This record gives sequence, structure tokens and C-alpha cells, in this order.
Amino acid sequence: QVQLVESGGGSVQAGGSLRLSCAASGRTFSNYNMGWFRQAPGKEREFVARMRWSGGSTYYGDSVKGRFTLSRDNAKNTVYLQMNSLKPEDTAVYYCAVRDSWLGSRTWEEYDYWGQGTQVTVSS
Repeated sequence: QVQLVESGGGSVQAGGSLRLSCAASGRTFSNYNMGWFRQAPGKEREFVARMRWSGGSTYYGDSVKGRFTLSRDNAKNTVYLQMNSLKPEDTAVYYCAVRDSWLGSRTWEEYDYWGQGTQVTVSS
């Protein structure tokens, strides 16, 4: 089992920044993908970003590209999502997730473990 705990959500005005953290514990994998998704009320869960834990490229959803940055701290088993230039349409519950596979995915159904989510609210 993998446990994921998100933190760092909150309320911010448009144009502001937040940094989300996702701490992983439990079973570890040599090669797996960590992703961030978000879900606003009444909407489908949306891909935000992902990276392979062992390193390599990061991938972003079109709506956040250029504003959000994904990074990791191996020593802390933690992934960070730095969110800049936030917009009201970024308001959602943000989830981190692990896909137990070398192959990445933008599809939330292909992820195996999920955190509890953290609320991000951006006011205009």
C-alpha cells in the first residue's frame, strides 16, 4: 500500500500563488508515476501534471502549462506542485495520485493510489 497526504491548499486571490505538497509513504516502487489531478464541482476530474518518480520529464495539462511547476524531493518522498498566476477557474479539490507503472498517463482511472485531496479556492 501507498499512503499519500496532500497539504498546502487554501484561499488566494487571482494572480496569487500556492504550493501543494504530496508526501508518500508505505510501499515504494522503483519506477512509478506521480500525478496531480483536480476536480471542480460538477466537472470531470482533470489532469494537471505528472512525473516519473525516478526522474525525467514533467508533463502538464494545457490549462496549467506555463503557470504550474512540478518538482520532487527524493529524501522526503514528497512531490510539490507550485502554482503561480492562479485564476478563479483553478478552483478545485486537488489530488495527488500514484500510478504503479513505468508508463505515464493523463487518465485518472489509470492511477492506483490517491490522497484525500486539498481544496484550492481562487477568488477574483
